[in-house]
Parts: sequence; structure tokens; C-alpha cells
Amino acid sequence: MTTNAAERLVDLLDLEQIEVNIFRGRSPQESLQRVFGGQVAGQALVAAGRTTEGDRPVHSLHAYFLRPGRPGVPIVYQVERVRDGRSFTTRRVTAVQQGRTIFNLTASFHKPEEGSFEHQLPPARKVPDPESLPTVTQEITEHLGSLPEQLERMARRQPFDIRYVDRLRWTPEEVENAEPRSAVWMRAVGPLGDDPLVHTCALTYASDMTLLDAVRIPVEPLWGPRGFDMASLDHAMWFHRPFRADEWFLYDQESPIAVGGRGLARGRIYDLEGRLLVSVVQEGLFRKLGP
Repeated sequence: MTTNAAERLVDLLDLEQIEVNIFRGRSPQESLQRVFGGQVAGQALVAAGRTTEGDRPVHSLHAYFLRPGRPGVPIVYQVERVRDGRSFTTRRVTAVQQGRTIFNLTASFHKPEEGSFEHQLPPARKVPDPESLPTVTQEITEHLGSLPEQLERMARRQPFDIRYVDRLRWTPEEVENAEPRSAVWMRAVGPLGDDPLVHTCALTYASDMTLLDAVRIPVEPLWGPRGFDMASLDHAMWFHRPFRADEWFLYDQESPIAVGGRGLARGRIYDLEGRLLVSVVQEGLFRKLGP
């Protein structure tokens, strides 16, 4: 069952090439109001990577979510070959659904150079080993006594195992005065193969799953009824080292500010040895629901 979820993710990222610089991606029919942003970002990066020689891994991407995508409707990715230089390759991708642009992305590719200096700040805190932590479904089941049917269906389709470093908060009293920080261990629930581009795009998919949680932590419990409608506005990533998305990685997240209906979140992704793999920044829109 879990392997099928990983296979579905790999299949979702395997775009159909319909012209030299044009690709088509599936958008699964789900109960969500809009297409998951990580899916669009991951597919767009696949499209960009498919137009390069393959010897230069992506080192950064910058993207904007312009309109909500419709589940069940294919998305067409149009790639502009901006630059093929001696050291860097640049691609611009426009995602179109039913004739309307819903997303755009610029990605830069660079072959790592030998002989340069290196440094890295250590992780901000020590965290428990991922295998010692409960899964999200285990925490929800323990709190509620059973897993609601809708969440059980979601869990079966979930391509990533997510384990929160800090115990989930369930009441307003637990949320009050909580710092806008969160950390999760993640890995794909099954093997993703050996193509580095697939792992990069899979992690891009995962990077949008929990990052805006850091903005909500001081306001409401992460699981249960939401008081806010939220949507990703933009997304930026910098890839520092090679990695596999089907091996454990720590996603350390914080929100330095939320104001004017927008919240900013920053994330750092580490491997089990504490090596910084990826840096992420995202801004989200938050609108209060109800009267």
C-alpha cells in the first residue's frame, strides 16, 4: 500500500512531452478545492530539467502561484530556454490550465565546482531520531481514539511519512504563546528510483506540505477545523548538496513574521548527519473563515 503511494508520486512527476519545450502533467481528481502547490512546483521543475543536458543539477528555483489549479484537469508546462552558458543553465516555466496561467517558475542549474571553500552553521537544536517518533496518523488516532475516514483515505494516498518532532497541540490553551516554529522528519514512503531529478522534484513537492504550519502555530491547532483559508503565494528553494528524498530528512521551519494577511516561513532541510541540504522560503496568504 505504501509503496503504491511512492509509485504514484513518481508517476505524477513523469510528464508527457508533447513538443520540444512543452510538457503535460496529470492533476489527480481529488476532493481538494485546488491543486496542491507542491505538485505544480515539482512538475514544473521536471519540465525544466527535461530540457537540460542532465549534467547540471538544479541549484535554485523561484516560483509564484498565480491562480488556483483545478483538480482533475491536465496542466501544460511551457519551457523557455533562457540561457545555456558555460557554467549555468536557466529555464523559465509557465504552467497553463484551460488557457490560463496558474504558476510560473524560474530554475537555475549549475555543475558543482571543485576547490571552493565550505562552511555551514550547525542545526539550531538537537532532535529525536525519526524512528522514535510517532507518525501523524498515530498521534491523531491516540488523541481522537480512532482515525476519521477522510483522514484514513488521505493517509493511504500520502507519498511521505511525516513525523512531528514536537507533540501536536490540540487545544487553544496549548497553542497560546507557542513560538512560530515547527520541525518534522520526512521521507518518501517507498523507493523513488535512482534519477536525481526525481528526488529533487519529489522533495520540491514535499517542501510545500508543512512549511506554512509554522505561521499558524501561534493561532490554532494544526489538525482539526481551520479558522483560516491559506494559500501559497511564492516559493523559493536553494539546493546545496545531493540527497535522496526516500531517506529521512529533517525539515526545520520557522515564521519570522505574519502581518497584513500574509505570513512568511523559512525552512532548512538536513540529513541524518546534520548536513544542510536545502534552504526554503515561502510566503502564504491567510484569510479568516466565517463571519
